[in-house]
Amino acid sequence: MSLKQELHEILASGIEALALDIDSHQQAQLVEYVLLMDKWNKAYNLTSVRCPKQMMVKHILDSLAIMPHLPESNIIDVGTGPGLPGMPLAIAFPEKQFTLLDSLGKRVRFMTQCAHSLKLQNVMPLQSRVEAHQPIKPYDIVLSRAFASLKDMLHWCEHLVDSEGLFLALKGQYPQDEIEEVSNHYQVIRTENLTVPNLVGERHLVWIKKA
Repeated sequence: MSLKQELHEILASGIEALALDIDSHQQAQLVEYVLLMDKWNKAYNLTSVRCPKQMMVKHILDSLAIMPHLPESNIIDVGTGPGLPGMPLAIAFPEKQFTLLDSLGKRVRFMTQCAHSLKLQNVMPLQSRVEAHQPIKPYDIVLSRAFASLKDMLHWCEHLVDSEGLFLALKGQYPQDEIEEVSNHYQVIRTENLTVPNLVGERHLVWIKKA
């Protein structure tokens, strides 16, 4: 079996386990994204995960697990690295707009190439430090995965949403200490334990709003 076929099988079984609605064209785009990441990773060191099959679980299925929790449509993924979780979510939600922000040029060049290769119209890779980014209008959601502590994320990103906006942070173990550090200008409105197929370790999603 070819690597591409193996990736398709891992993805298909993960989508089924998560009960997600992702069509065959989107699945092909997700596999292609992993193959692009693997190819670029050899030269540009985009992720510490070296094996494409591990990328499919640790990066793609991990990102897709938050699909049921993204109702709003104008989203910024801060500290996105090679586009995680924003790129897989943009593939899954072609009707939503995703700004993928990272401070490193090589990562932004990779994401730009991916958006072009995969014909994604709803992705805007952006090279900037998060505190320097001044959006024309507030985002609906600030999304982060392994970016910073909750306290730092809120401090750096508070100007990106208005009082209606949401902060969504994807974490590993339940971040009790970080939640206790959140200032009273913010409110942790809910947390959810996520199950990612074939992934060893805990995953939690934290929702925060301005108080």
